[in-house]
Formats: sequence, structure tokens, C-alpha cells
Amino acid sequence: MTDKALGKFLRARREATAPSEAGPSLGPRRTPGLRRSELAVLAGISVEYLTRLERGSDRRPSGQVLGSLADALHLSPEERVHLHRLVKLSDGAVCPQATAPVRSLRPTLRALLDRLEPGSAFIADSQSDILGHTEGFRLLAMPIGVLDTDSPNLARFVFTDARAHTTFPEWDRVADEQAAALRAAADLGDQMSAALADELSVTAGAEFSRRFASAATLPPSTGVQRWTHPIAGEIRLAYESLAIPGPDDHRLVVHLPADAATAEALEALHAGRLAPARTG
Repeated sequence: MTDKALGKFLRARREATAPSEAGPSLGPRRTPGLRRSELAVLAGISVEYLTRLERGSDRRPSGQVLGSLADALHLSPEERVHLHRLVKLSDGAVCPQATAPVRSLRPTLRALLDRLEPGSAFIADSQSDILGHTEGFRLLAMPIGVLDTDSPNLARFVFTDARAHTTFPEWDRVADEQAAALRAAADLGDQMSAALADELSVTAGAEFSRRFASAATLPPSTGVQRWTHPIAGEIRLAYESLAIPGPDDHRLVVHLPADAATAEALEALHAGRLAPARTG
């Protein structure tokens, strides 16, 4: 997978970039997004060279070429770093993951979660396994089914558990973000993420496969999610996903109420004053 990760990322971003970026249209299009010729003009490179990059026959573009492509594709700072890491990987400067990831948390990270009580927070690895969480997160996640298994995994829940469609009114957006996160990790040589992607290609089918194949951006590290919770009802949760320094590629995700109504609902949930919300 890593051999052509750079080319696949560039092609996915090209196809996700609005044709208007290249100026007036020159006739009907058979493919979405920019044509190769249009991106080549915007980046100041030849079509032949861009074709070699996308097909993986050339995996060592110069920094100037990368910068021009990043500008033409309007990559965010995080996506530019990801692009640079993909080049380093294909050049052998970064080694793909060769051992199983660490599933235990450092004592200081456990203590950090304790300090975040009674708020909702969890720590996950690159393939979205939940490695630790606060009691506040348990109150949110247990009723919807995320923590039903001994090794809870958000991506697996989103794509294979019917309750996810009820929990997330904007399920398509959540699914796109989970697939993009797996794609980014797998492209950088994370074998566990690649294995989970293979699993979901079978268990979730096209709903996962097409999102994984077309993932063209990194998932956002901040935003707001709407939940339909079986106890708290309709809530809006702001989230921050923070990378944890260290070799294990873990991240801390913190939820905060995005409005006063959600804050009141979460306070009542924590105090045990809520009965299961009515549906239908």
C-alpha cells in the first residue's frame, strides 16, 4: 500500500478539487475534479511528470514541486506535513510500522484522564481503538453501544453497528472522517490500520471501501458533532483531537458542550436525572 501512497493521495486530492480552480471549463468532464492537465498547469509541471507521480513510477519529487502541488491543491498545513511524510516513506527515510502498536497507556496519561473528570474524553490509537476514557465519556458512549466490546473501536462501530446511524444524524460526514483517518495511517505504513481497512472492506462493503479509496483530506482535528443520544437526547458536542507526543501515535479527544442546552443535558446525565429519551 505504501509504494503508491503518494500518487494515490495526489490523485484523490486532484479529483476532490473544484474544476473552477482551473478557470472556465473546456467542455464536458468524464471525471470529477481537476484534469491532470489542469493541475499540471496550476503547479507549473508537465502532464507527463504528474502522471508518473500519480502512478507511483516517480516517488521522489523535489521540495519545489511538492510546494507547487500543495499550493495548487490548497492543502492545509497538516496536509502538507502528511504529503512530506508520504515522500519520506517512499524514499525509505521513514520505516513502516513493523511491530504491533502499544495498547497500554503511560501512567501519566491515565492520570491526565482522571484530571479531566467529569468531562468526556478518551485516548485512541491510529486505528481508532479506544485505549482509555473518562467516566464522562462512558456515560455518553455506553448507552449507544461504543463500549460493548472488550476492545472498542470507533471506526468499526461507525461502519458496522446500525446504532451509529441513529447516534450520528450526520453519519455520512462521520463515516468520511473515520475512513480518511484510517487511510492516512495506512498510507504511512501503519499495518494495523491497513488490516482494519481490509476487514471493513469485507464487513461494511462499499459504504467503507468507496470512502477509503477516495479519501482526499485528513480528518479535522476540531469541530462540532450532532448526537442523538438515547438518554441525553439531541446534543451538540464540540471536540478537540490532540496528538500526544511519543512513538505510539496516540491522540486525546475531548468533548465539550457546544451550546447551553447540551451543557444542561450533560449535567443532568452526570447527575442521573435523565430517563431514556423517547424516539419516534
